[in-house]
Amino acid sequence: MPTAAALVIGNEILSGRTHDANIHYLARRLTALGVRLREVRVVEDDAQAIGRAVNELRRAHTYVFTTGGIGPTHDDITAASIARALKLPLITDRAALACLVAHYRARGTTLNAARRRMARMPKGSTLVENPVSSSPGFRIRNVFVLAGVPAIMQAMFESIAATLKGGPPLLSRTVRVSLPEGDFAVGLERLQALFADVEIGSYPSFTRRDPGVRIVLRSQDAGRLAAAVAGLMALIARLGGEAEEIVAVALSPSAPAS
Repeated sequence: MPTAAALVIGNEILSGRTHDANIHYLARRLTALGVRLREVRVVEDDAQAIGRAVNELRRAHTYVFTTGGIGPTHDDITAASIARALKLPLITDRAALACLVAHYRARGTTLNAARRRMARMPKGSTLVENPVSSSPGFRIRNVFVLAGVPAIMQAMFESIAATLKGGPPLLSRTVRVSLPEGDFAVGLERLQALFADVEIGSYPSFTRRDPGVRIVLRSQDAGRLAAAVAGLMALIARLGGEAEEIVAVALSPSAPAS
């Protein structure tokens, strides 16, 4: 399965002032497209930190998606940082500039020097359409540079989603268990060893509304997934607990995010 990494850029995320909503969206959409999100990093608005992270991630994964830092202000340094990291000239892209000219002209707003900054990108980039505010993102090699504002990031992602090459759909099934984790931890570890090709995660809930533990099992092989679920059900029954399957979803490559 192709893999991806997300690089979230911005001091406002690290300071806690802004809550990031983009990682969840990317994870769900990439999973639906048959691309596994393997890594997420958050870095400050620092050229060296951005460049170092981009170079490490693009060498380790099929795709890299960055969010944030492509606006008109002094701290929007993503494009320049990536150009420097890839040893490419930072240019004003003519097509990107044309998008901005048309956008601001239609609104009777001046395309000043600050707004023109949003047309800068590494030489050789291809544009990522922005249906919301017209200021485009860009792709350079296997790196997609997207906006940080969630509504704009999502629209940008959907404009390039069809170009991503994913693997087989990932199947997911969830079982709610009445026992505490400590009661079945050893048995679950043995089950995971028997089904090494099935990803098994245990997620406890301590709320009154939804007590118990949810076991999430994921695999590309429906038969192996079914066998693992059956093994889990048998394990919980042997321990005197109750198990109920609450989700059985096939995340197909064309499925939209909910």
